[in-house]
Amino acid sequence: MTNVLIATSNAGKLRDFAGAAARLGVTILGIPDFHLLPEVLEDGLTFEANARKKAAEYSLHARGEIVLADDSGLEVDALNGAPGVHSTRYAALEDLSGEGCPRPSGNADIANSADAANNARLLRELSSVAAERKTAHFVCVLAAARDGEVLAVFPGKVEGVILDAPRGTHGFGYDPLFFVPPLQRALAELSAEEKAQVSHRGAAFRLFLEWYKRQRR
Repeated sequence: MTNVLIATSNAGKLRDFAGAAARLGVTILGIPDFHLLPEVLEDGLTFEANARKKAAEYSLHARGEIVLADDSGLEVDALNGAPGVHSTRYAALEDLSGEGCPRPSGNADIANSADAANNARLLRELSSVAAERKTAHFVCVLAAARDGEVLAVFPGKVEGVILDAPRGTHGFGYDPLFFVPPLQRALAELSAEEKAQVSHRGAAFRLFLEWYKRQRR
């Protein structure tokens, strides 16, 4: 059995990674006393920049261990890729600007918004968009680091369509609004194990595991 440390306190992300690892002989663990560590400022312009920064800094608190950190979010084609790296702060940024998402720099200290508020803003933004133009994708970039050095990064993506109303009770974030056409279900209608087979986070994690196995040979 292999233990993998994940730098997050997000229960939804931990469930996603555990779901992806369930059949692979891997146990997902959080960094001990993670809630006591200084929060890493997510001020990068890209998912990869934020993932790299978090993995490098948090790995300093688990010496000798490989630590994973991810940055992920929703990109909607009709909104020119928004909310993007602002996905968790989408509603809060609207309250501040009233003009759509500002650039990331200078906004990284804004608190995350509640999932319901973010979903509500997304539905408002897309209220006048035709159904066939509501295509979107979830993006995840997972970074692995040890002792402050980033060792590798792993991207994942899943394509879908934004629904007009939420569906399902599982998942978190925008999962209730993200419909996966091949499955004819929203991500929030899938179990953690089912979601891991199709999700952006599951895809990135499988790439990490392939890399990890090569390191151990």
